[in-house]
Amino acid sequence: MNTAGHSPAPTRRGLELTPFRGLRYDPERVGSLAAVTSPPYDVVVRPDGLHHLQSADPHNIVRLILPQAGTPSARNEQAADTLRRWLSEGVLTADPEPGLYVYEQRDGDGMLQRGLIGALRLSDPEDGVVLPHEDVMPHVVADRAALMRATRTNLEPLLLTYRGNGSTAATAVVVERTAAQPPLLATTTEDGFRHRLWAVTDPTDLAAIGDDLAGYQALIADGHHRWATYRRLRAEHLSPSAWDYGLVLLVDTARYPLRVRAIHRLLHGVPVADALSALDGLFRVRRLEVPLTEALAVLADAACAGNAFLLAGDGAFHLVDHPDPALLARTVPSDRPAAWRTLDATVLHAALLQHVWHIPEDDPTRIAYIHDTAATVAKAERDGGTAVLLHPVREEVVRDLARQGVTMPRKSTSFGPKPASGLVLRALDL
Repeated sequence: MNTAGHSPAPTRRGLELTPFRGLRYDPERVGSLAAVTSPPYDVVVRPDGLHHLQSADPHNIVRLILPQAGTPSARNEQAADTLRRWLSEGVLTADPEPGLYVYEQRDGDGMLQRGLIGALRLSDPEDGVVLPHEDVMPHVVADRAALMRATRTNLEPLLLTYRGNGSTAATAVVVERTAAQPPLLATTTEDGFRHRLWAVTDPTDLAAIGDDLAGYQALIADGHHRWATYRRLRAEHLSPSAWDYGLVLLVDTARYPLRVRAIHRLLHGVPVADALSALDGLFRVRRLEVPLTEALAVLADAACAGNAFLLAGDGAFHLVDHPDPALLARTVPSDRPAAWRTLDATVLHAALLQHVWHIPEDDPTRIAYIHDTAATVAKAERDGGTAVLLHPVREEVVRDLARQGVTMPRKSTSFGPKPASGLVLRALDL
Protein backbone atom coordinates (compact mmCIF):
# COMPACT_ATOMS: atom_id res chain seq x y z
CA MET A 1 0.00 0.00 0.00
CA ASN A 2 1.36 3.43 -0.88
CA THR A 3 1.80 5.95 1.91
CA ALA A 4 0.37 9.43 2.05
CA GLY A 5 1.71 11.72 -0.59
CA HIS A 6 2.76 8.87 -2.86
CA SER A 7 -0.47 7.02 -3.60
CA PRO A 8 -1.31 5.54 -7.00
CA ALA A 9 -3.15 7.70 -9.53
CA PRO A 10 -5.91 5.29 -10.63
CA THR A 11 -8.11 7.56 -12.74
CA ARG A 12 -5.49 9.55 -14.64
CA ARG A 13 -2.08 9.12 -16.08
CA GLY A 14 0.54 9.69 -13.43
CA LEU A 15 4.26 10.23 -13.81
CA GLU A 16 5.55 10.45 -17.36
CA LEU A 17 9.35 10.34 -17.36
CA THR A 18 10.72 10.90 -20.86
CA PRO A 19 14.17 10.06 -22.31
CA PHE A 20 16.42 12.92 -23.41
CA ARG A 21 19.90 13.40 -24.84
CA GLY A 22 21.94 14.36 -21.82
CA LEU A 23 24.66 16.99 -21.92
CA ARG A 24 27.70 15.73 -20.05
CA TYR A 25 31.26 16.88 -19.42
CA ASP A 26 33.96 15.30 -21.56
CA PRO A 27 36.34 13.90 -18.91
CA GLU A 28 39.31 14.60 -21.18
CA ARG A 29 38.48 18.33 -21.30
CA VAL A 30 38.21 18.98 -17.53
CA GLY A 31 40.51 18.44 -14.58
CA SER A 32 38.19 15.85 -13.05
CA LEU A 33 34.48 15.19 -12.97
CA ALA A 34 34.44 15.84 -9.22
CA ALA A 35 36.04 19.25 -9.75
CA VAL A 36 33.29 20.43 -12.11
CA THR A 37 30.34 19.37 -9.95
CA SER A 38 28.55 21.48 -7.36
CA PRO A 39 25.80 21.12 -4.78
CA PRO A 40 22.43 22.49 -6.01
CA TYR A 41 22.41 26.27 -6.47
CA ASP A 42 20.50 26.94 -3.24
CA VAL A 43 22.83 24.79 -1.12
CA VAL A 44 26.03 26.60 -2.14
CA VAL A 45 27.09 28.79 0.78
CA ARG A 46 27.87 32.22 -0.60
CA PRO A 47 30.38 33.71 -1.02
CA ASP A 48 32.77 31.18 0.56
CA GLY A 49 31.52 28.05 -1.16
CA LEU A 50 30.99 29.87 -4.43
CA HIS A 51 34.58 31.06 -4.55
CA HIS A 52 35.83 27.60 -3.62
CA LEU A 53 33.87 25.97 -6.45
CA GLN A 54 34.92 28.59 -9.00
CA SER A 55 38.57 27.96 -8.21
CA ALA A 56 38.18 24.16 -8.24
CA ASP A 57 38.06 24.07 -12.06
CA PRO A 58 37.48 26.80 -14.69
CA HIS A 59 34.58 24.70 -16.00
CA ASN A 60 32.80 24.11 -12.70
CA ILE A 61 29.01 24.01 -13.18
CA VAL A 62 28.63 26.80 -10.61
CA ARG A 63 29.58 29.21 -13.41
CA LEU A 64 26.28 28.26 -15.06
CA ILE A 65 23.96 27.82 -12.08
CA LEU A 66 25.30 30.84 -10.12
CA PRO A 67 26.92 33.19 -12.67
CA GLN A 68 28.57 36.28 -11.23
CA ALA A 69 28.12 39.74 -12.79
CA GLY A 70 26.94 43.20 -11.87
CA THR A 71 23.27 42.86 -12.83
CA PRO A 72 20.79 39.99 -13.16
CA SER A 73 20.63 40.37 -16.94
CA ALA A 74 24.43 40.40 -17.18
CA ARG A 75 24.63 37.27 -15.04
CA ASN A 76 22.18 35.40 -17.24
CA GLU A 77 23.89 36.56 -20.43
CA GLN A 78 27.21 35.44 -19.00
CA ALA A 79 25.83 31.98 -18.22
CA ALA A 80 24.41 31.64 -21.73
CA ASP A 81 27.71 32.73 -23.28
CA THR A 82 29.67 30.34 -21.07
CA LEU A 83 27.39 27.44 -22.00
CA ARG A 84 27.68 28.19 -25.72
CA ARG A 85 31.47 28.36 -25.43
CA TRP A 86 31.71 25.07 -23.56
CA LEU A 87 29.52 23.41 -26.18
CA SER A 88 31.57 24.77 -29.07
CA GLU A 89 34.82 23.72 -27.37
CA GLY A 90 33.52 20.23 -26.64
CA VAL A 91 33.73 20.66 -22.88
CA LEU A 92 30.09 19.62 -22.79
CA THR A 93 28.82 17.12 -25.34
CA ALA A 94 25.42 15.57 -26.01
CA ASP A 95 24.94 11.83 -25.71
CA PRO A 96 24.22 10.21 -29.10
CA GLU A 97 20.72 8.92 -28.29
CA PRO A 98 17.94 9.75 -25.84
CA GLY A 99 17.78 7.82 -22.62
CA LEU A 100 16.88 7.86 -18.97
CA TYR A 101 19.82 7.89 -16.56
CA VAL A 102 20.23 5.66 -13.55
CA TYR A 103 22.01 7.73 -10.91
CA GLU A 104 23.65 6.30 -7.80
CA GLN A 105 24.98 8.06 -4.71
CA ARG A 106 26.84 6.24 -1.96
CA ASP A 107 28.66 7.54 1.11
CA GLY A 108 31.09 6.00 3.56
CA ASP A 109 28.39 5.43 6.18
CA GLY A 110 26.51 2.87 4.09
CA MET A 111 24.01 5.30 2.59
CA LEU A 112 22.96 4.15 -0.90
CA GLN A 113 20.51 5.93 -3.14
CA ARG A 114 19.52 5.09 -6.70
CA GLY A 115 17.02 6.81 -8.93
CA LEU A 116 16.18 7.80 -12.48
CA ILE A 117 17.02 11.11 -14.11
CA GLY A 118 14.67 12.06 -16.93
CA ALA A 119 12.49 14.79 -18.42
CA LEU A 120 9.20 14.73 -16.53
CA ARG A 121 6.01 15.94 -18.21
CA LEU A 122 4.82 18.91 -16.17
CA SER A 123 1.46 18.78 -14.46
CA ASP A 124 -0.87 21.28 -12.82
CA PRO A 125 -1.53 21.28 -9.07
CA GLU A 126 -5.11 20.14 -9.54
CA ASP A 127 -3.87 17.02 -11.36
CA GLY A 128 -2.34 15.72 -8.14
CA VAL A 129 0.55 14.06 -10.00
CA VAL A 130 3.36 16.08 -8.42
CA LEU A 131 2.76 17.25 -4.85
CA PRO A 132 4.63 20.24 -3.44
CA HIS A 133 5.02 20.60 0.32
CA GLU A 134 6.60 24.06 0.61
CA ASP A 135 5.78 27.58 -0.48
CA VAL A 136 8.16 29.38 -2.83
CA MET A 137 9.65 32.88 -2.97
CA PRO A 138 8.53 34.71 -6.13
CA HIS A 139 11.82 36.54 -6.60
CA VAL A 140 13.73 33.23 -6.63
CA VAL A 141 11.37 31.75 -9.22
CA ALA A 142 11.78 34.88 -11.36
CA ASP A 143 15.57 34.62 -11.06
CA ARG A 144 15.66 30.91 -12.00
CA ALA A 145 13.24 31.48 -14.89
CA ALA A 146 15.39 34.27 -16.34
CA LEU A 147 18.48 32.05 -16.16
CA MET A 148 16.67 29.14 -17.80
CA ARG A 149 15.31 31.37 -20.58
CA ALA A 150 18.80 32.65 -21.29
CA THR A 151 20.49 29.25 -21.34
CA ARG A 152 17.52 27.26 -22.71
CA THR A 153 18.77 24.45 -20.53
CA ASN A 154 17.69 22.58 -17.41
CA LEU A 155 20.99 22.95 -15.60
CA GLU A 156 20.32 20.69 -12.60
CA PRO A 157 17.59 18.19 -11.69
CA LEU A 158 15.17 18.63 -8.85
CA LEU A 159 14.50 15.69 -6.52
CA LEU A 160 11.17 13.85 -6.53
CA THR A 161 10.16 10.80 -4.51
CA TYR A 162 7.52 8.13 -4.93
CA ARG A 163 6.85 4.80 -3.26
CA GLY A 164 7.06 1.85 -5.62
CA ASN A 165 5.75 -1.68 -5.31
CA GLY A 166 8.95 -3.44 -4.35
CA SER A 167 11.90 -5.08 -6.03
CA THR A 168 9.81 -6.84 -8.69
CA ALA A 169 8.33 -3.62 -10.10
CA ALA A 170 9.50 -2.94 -13.65
CA THR A 171 11.31 0.29 -12.79
CA ALA A 172 13.17 -1.34 -9.88
CA VAL A 173 14.17 -4.29 -12.05
CA VAL A 174 15.61 -2.04 -14.79
CA VAL A 175 17.39 0.22 -12.29
CA GLU A 176 19.07 -2.66 -10.46
CA ARG A 177 20.01 -4.53 -13.63
CA THR A 178 21.49 -1.36 -15.13
CA ALA A 179 23.47 -0.58 -11.96
CA ALA A 180 25.20 -3.96 -12.29
CA GLN A 181 26.81 -2.82 -15.57
CA PRO A 182 29.89 -0.60 -16.06
CA PRO A 183 28.82 3.06 -15.62
CA LEU A 184 29.10 5.97 -18.03
CA LEU A 185 30.89 7.90 -15.31
CA ALA A 186 32.07 7.44 -11.75
CA THR A 187 33.51 10.07 -9.44
CA THR A 188 33.89 10.88 -5.75
CA THR A 189 33.16 14.43 -4.64
CA GLU A 190 34.93 16.15 -1.76
CA ASP A 191 32.00 15.48 0.58
CA GLY A 192 32.86 11.78 0.36
CA PHE A 193 29.93 10.78 -1.84
CA ARG A 194 30.61 8.43 -4.72
CA HIS A 195 28.51 9.08 -7.82
CA ARG A 196 27.83 6.75 -10.75
CA LEU A 197 25.67 7.25 -13.84
CA TRP A 198 24.30 4.85 -16.48
CA ALA A 199 22.10 5.39 -19.53
CA VAL A 200 18.93 3.35 -20.19
CA THR A 201 18.24 3.44 -23.94
CA ASP A 202 16.65 0.08 -24.73
CA PRO A 203 13.07 0.70 -26.01
CA THR A 204 11.71 -2.31 -24.11
CA ASP A 205 13.17 -1.08 -20.82
CA LEU A 206 11.95 2.47 -21.43
CA ALA A 207 8.44 1.22 -22.21
CA ALA A 208 8.38 -0.92 -19.06
CA ILE A 209 9.43 2.05 -16.93
CA GLY A 210 6.81 4.25 -18.58
CA ASP A 211 4.02 1.77 -17.91
CA ASP A 212 5.11 1.31 -14.30
CA LEU A 213 5.44 5.00 -13.41
CA ALA A 214 2.10 5.89 -14.98
CA GLY A 215 0.39 4.60 -11.85
CA TYR A 216 2.12 6.93 -9.38
CA GLN A 217 2.24 10.44 -8.08
CA ALA A 218 5.36 12.00 -6.53
CA LEU A 219 6.34 14.35 -3.75
CA ILE A 220 8.78 17.20 -4.40
CA ALA A 221 11.58 16.45 -1.96
CA ASP A 222 13.90 19.23 -3.10
CA GLY A 223 13.52 21.86 -5.82
CA HIS A 224 10.20 23.63 -5.28
CA HIS A 225 11.53 26.79 -6.92
CA ARG A 226 12.76 24.87 -9.96
CA TRP A 227 9.38 23.13 -10.28
CA ALA A 228 7.60 26.50 -10.13
CA THR A 229 10.09 27.77 -12.71
CA TYR A 230 9.37 24.87 -15.05
CA ARG A 231 5.65 25.56 -14.81
CA ARG A 232 6.09 29.29 -15.41
CA LEU A 233 8.19 28.69 -18.52
CA ARG A 234 5.79 26.06 -19.83
CA ALA A 235 3.02 28.68 -19.67
CA GLU A 236 5.13 31.05 -21.77
CA HIS A 237 5.50 28.63 -24.69
CA LEU A 238 3.04 27.04 -27.07
CA SER A 239 2.48 23.35 -26.45
CA PRO A 240 3.71 20.85 -27.47
CA SER A 241 7.31 21.86 -26.92
CA ALA A 242 10.40 20.89 -24.94
CA TRP A 243 9.19 23.33 -22.26
CA ASP A 244 6.41 20.88 -21.38
CA TYR A 245 9.04 18.87 -19.50
CA GLY A 246 11.54 19.50 -16.72
CA LEU A 247 14.66 17.68 -15.54
CA VAL A 248 14.14 15.59 -12.39
CA LEU A 249 15.72 12.82 -10.35
CA LEU A 250 12.98 10.36 -9.33
CA VAL A 251 13.74 8.13 -6.32
CA ASP A 252 11.64 5.23 -5.05
CA THR A 253 11.80 5.81 -1.28
CA ALA A 254 10.27 2.42 -0.56
CA ARG A 255 13.65 1.05 -1.67
CA TYR A 256 15.90 4.03 -0.96
CA PRO A 257 14.65 6.18 1.95
CA LEU A 258 15.88 9.76 1.99
CA ARG A 259 17.35 11.64 4.91
CA VAL A 260 15.42 14.67 6.16
CA ARG A 261 17.37 17.58 7.56
CA ALA A 262 16.52 21.13 8.58
CA ILE A 263 17.32 24.33 6.71
CA HIS A 264 18.62 27.04 9.02
CA ARG A 265 18.21 30.81 8.96
CA LEU A 266 20.88 33.50 9.18
CA LEU A 267 19.61 36.92 10.25
CA HIS A 268 21.82 39.59 8.72
CA GLY A 269 22.67 42.58 10.89
CA VAL A 270 20.89 41.25 13.97
CA PRO A 271 23.28 40.63 16.89
CA VAL A 272 22.38 37.67 19.07
CA ALA A 273 21.87 39.95 22.08
CA ASP A 274 19.23 41.95 20.18
CA ALA A 275 17.45 38.82 18.93
CA LEU A 276 17.34 37.43 22.46
CA SER A 277 16.17 40.62 24.16
CA ALA A 278 13.17 40.73 21.81
CA LEU A 279 12.13 37.31 23.13
CA ASP A 280 11.85 38.43 26.75
CA GLY A 281 8.56 37.19 28.17
CA LEU A 282 7.65 35.38 24.93
CA PHE A 283 9.95 32.34 25.02
CA ARG A 284 12.08 30.59 27.59
CA VAL A 285 15.78 31.15 26.84
CA ARG A 286 18.65 29.05 28.21
CA ARG A 287 22.34 29.62 27.46
CA LEU A 288 24.31 26.47 26.53
CA GLU A 289 28.09 26.47 26.90
CA VAL A 290 28.54 23.25 24.91
CA PRO A 291 29.85 22.24 21.46
CA LEU A 292 27.55 22.26 18.44
CA THR A 293 26.85 18.52 18.50
CA GLU A 294 25.75 18.66 22.14
CA ALA A 295 23.66 21.77 21.52
CA LEU A 296 21.85 20.00 18.67
CA ALA A 297 21.15 17.06 20.96
CA VAL A 298 19.58 19.42 23.50
CA LEU A 299 17.53 20.96 20.70
CA ALA A 300 16.32 17.51 19.61
CA ASP A 301 15.14 16.73 23.14
CA ALA A 302 13.37 20.08 23.47
CA ALA A 303 11.72 19.69 20.06
CA CYS A 304 10.02 16.50 21.28
CA ALA A 305 8.07 18.59 23.79
CA GLY A 306 7.17 21.57 21.61
CA ASN A 307 8.56 24.35 19.44
CA ALA A 308 12.28 24.90 20.02
CA PHE A 309 15.16 26.69 18.29
CA LEU A 310 18.86 27.32 18.83
CA LEU A 311 20.24 30.83 18.44
CA ALA A 312 23.97 31.23 17.85
CA GLY A 313 26.53 33.74 16.68
CA ASP A 314 28.06 35.08 19.90
CA GLY A 315 30.24 32.09 20.76
CA ALA A 316 27.52 30.20 22.63
CA PHE A 317 24.20 28.52 21.91
CA HIS A 318 20.88 29.67 23.28
CA LEU A 319 17.96 27.24 23.49
CA VAL A 320 14.69 29.04 22.79
CA ASP A 321 11.57 27.05 23.68
CA HIS A 322 8.24 27.13 25.58
CA PRO A 323 6.59 29.85 23.47
CA ASP A 324 3.90 31.97 25.09
CA PRO A 325 0.53 30.47 24.05
CA ALA A 326 -0.94 33.95 23.73
CA LEU A 327 1.78 34.88 21.20
CA LEU A 328 1.00 31.81 19.12
CA ALA A 329 -2.76 32.43 19.33
CA ARG A 330 -2.44 35.93 17.88
CA THR A 331 0.26 35.27 15.27
CA VAL A 332 -0.20 31.75 13.86
CA PRO A 333 -3.09 31.45 11.37
CA SER A 334 -5.87 29.23 12.68
CA ASP A 335 -7.24 28.10 9.31
CA ARG A 336 -4.70 25.30 8.81
CA PRO A 337 -4.39 21.79 10.25
CA ALA A 338 -2.87 21.42 13.71
CA ALA A 339 0.15 19.64 12.20
CA TRP A 340 0.90 22.83 10.23
CA ARG A 341 0.22 25.27 13.07
CA THR A 342 2.65 23.48 15.37
CA LEU A 343 5.55 23.22 12.91
CA ASP A 344 8.73 24.91 14.11
CA ALA A 345 9.01 26.63 10.73
CA THR A 346 5.45 27.95 11.05
CA VAL A 347 6.10 29.40 14.49
CA LEU A 348 9.45 30.79 13.34
CA HIS A 349 7.97 32.59 10.34
CA ALA A 350 4.58 33.62 11.72
CA ALA A 351 5.57 34.56 15.26
CA LEU A 352 9.30 35.29 15.36
CA LEU A 353 10.20 36.67 11.94
CA GLN A 354 7.00 38.56 11.28
CA HIS A 355 5.92 39.81 14.70
CA VAL A 356 8.92 39.71 17.04
CA TRP A 357 11.95 40.41 14.86
CA HIS A 358 10.11 42.14 11.98
CA ILE A 359 12.25 40.49 9.30
CA PRO A 360 10.67 39.84 5.86
CA GLU A 361 11.14 36.17 5.02
CA ASP A 362 11.80 36.91 1.34
CA ASP A 363 14.31 39.76 1.73
CA PRO A 364 17.78 38.34 0.96
CA THR A 365 19.43 41.40 2.52
CA ARG A 366 17.85 40.54 5.87
CA ILE A 367 17.75 36.74 5.94
CA ALA A 368 19.59 33.81 4.34
CA TYR A 369 18.62 30.14 4.21
CA ILE A 370 21.57 27.79 4.73
CA HIS A 371 21.56 23.97 4.74
CA ASP A 372 24.87 23.39 6.51
CA THR A 373 24.60 23.76 10.28
CA ALA A 374 28.23 24.56 11.06
CA ALA A 375 28.44 27.01 8.16
CA THR A 376 25.38 28.88 9.44
CA VAL A 377 26.94 29.28 12.88
CA ALA A 378 30.33 30.27 11.46
CA LYS A 379 28.85 32.94 9.20
CA ALA A 380 26.79 34.38 12.07
CA GLU A 381 29.89 34.61 14.27
CA ARG A 382 31.97 36.17 11.52
CA ASP A 383 29.34 38.63 10.31
CA GLY A 384 27.82 39.62 13.65
CA GLY A 385 24.42 38.16 12.81
CA THR A 386 22.20 35.55 14.41
CA ALA A 387 21.96 31.91 13.35
CA VAL A 388 18.58 30.30 13.97
CA LEU A 389 18.98 26.52 13.96
CA LEU A 390 15.97 24.21 13.53
CA HIS A 391 15.32 20.55 14.25
CA PRO A 392 14.29 18.45 11.21
CA VAL A 393 10.63 17.74 10.48
CA ARG A 394 9.62 14.08 10.41
CA GLU A 395 9.06 12.80 6.87
CA GLU A 396 5.60 11.43 7.67
CA VAL A 397 4.47 14.94 8.68
CA VAL A 398 5.64 16.30 5.32
CA ARG A 399 3.79 13.56 3.42
CA ASP A 400 0.58 13.98 5.40
CA LEU A 401 0.44 17.73 4.83
CA ALA A 402 1.23 17.31 1.12
CA ARG A 403 -1.59 14.80 0.79
CA GLN A 404 -3.95 17.37 2.32
CA GLY A 405 -2.76 20.01 -0.14
CA VAL A 406 -1.23 22.08 2.66
CA THR A 407 2.14 23.65 1.92
CA MET A 408 4.71 24.22 4.64
CA PRO A 409 6.57 27.50 5.13
CA ARG A 410 9.31 27.96 2.56
CA LYS A 411 12.61 26.22 3.20
CA SER A 412 11.13 23.98 5.90
CA THR A 413 12.95 20.78 4.98
CA SER A 414 16.06 19.49 3.30
CA PHE A 415 15.71 16.01 1.83
CA GLY A 416 18.85 14.26 0.75
CA PRO A 417 21.21 13.22 -0.48
CA LYS A 418 20.63 15.75 -3.24
CA PRO A 419 21.85 15.07 -6.76
CA ALA A 420 25.16 16.66 -7.62
CA SER A 421 24.83 19.39 -10.21
CA GLY A 422 26.95 19.02 -13.33
CA LEU A 423 26.72 15.29 -14.01
CA VAL A 424 23.99 15.56 -16.65
CA LEU A 425 22.15 18.59 -18.11
CA ARG A 426 19.16 18.84 -20.45
CA ALA A 427 19.35 21.28 -23.36
CA LEU A 428 15.87 22.21 -24.59
CA ASP A 429 17.06 22.73 -28.17
CA LEU A 430 18.31 19.16 -28.62
